[in-house]
Amino acid sequence: MVAQKNNQENFLSLLGAPARRALENEGINTLKKLAQFTEKEILKLHGIGKSSIPILQGALRAAGLSFKK
Repeated sequence: MVAQKNNQENFLSLLGAPARRALENEGINTLKKLAQFTEKEILKLHGIGKSSIPILQGALRAAGLSFKK
């Protein structure tokens, strides 16, 4: 369970600083919270670029989650 919690939080370390800050500023600090948003909503955040989406998709997939449809 500890490893899963670490993965839930460590996905932010895969991102560049602007993208990481954008998510943190919105209170998105776990994959479960991230999964409550659509890709389009995440892309609207200042600091998130198109290159961040595949990274986030991979992290979500690894946790058995996905972006909201």
